[in-house]
Amino acid sequence: MDIDRRNLAMPILAAGLLVALPALAEGPSAEDQVLLKQVEAFRDAQRAKDAKALAVLCMDELSYSHSSATVQDKAVFLTGSANPKSKVVFINYDDIWVRALGDVAMVRFHWTSESETVPDGKRSTANLHVLMVWVKRSGTWKLLARAATTLA
Repeated sequence: MDIDRRNLAMPILAAGLLVALPALAEGPSAEDQVLLKQVEAFRDAQRAKDAKALAVLCMDELSYSHSSATVQDKAVFLTGSANPKSKVVFINYDDIWVRALGDVAMVRFHWTSESETVPDGKRSTANLHVLMVWVKRSGTWKLLARAATTLA
């Protein structure tokens, strides 16, 4: 009996799926859960415009990229995050996907937000896809990089 690659493909794919299904059913790992708490703390600090809390959550080497193609280092990001000329109405992180791979992790989510300029009250909205890269240092997850893409 001749066996070629096509005859082997389906059994190999099926075996791989059987191995992967239990891991998928378990949901986020314990490490993913710890990371999700850091992501939530980051969002809370953004909502509160709390530069001190954001500073603790970010690495000194931070690269923070906005959907406008502006790229900021940690110092510039923190200064802008506490800008009193705008007020956060809401920031939502939806459809969060987390994957910790050793001491590095990726986080993706759909960002929607609304802000208001002070004192004129002009409102603006954002609809973005965000990718974050987190690194575990001394047992704590810290944000290394963030990139945003505008969604239609």
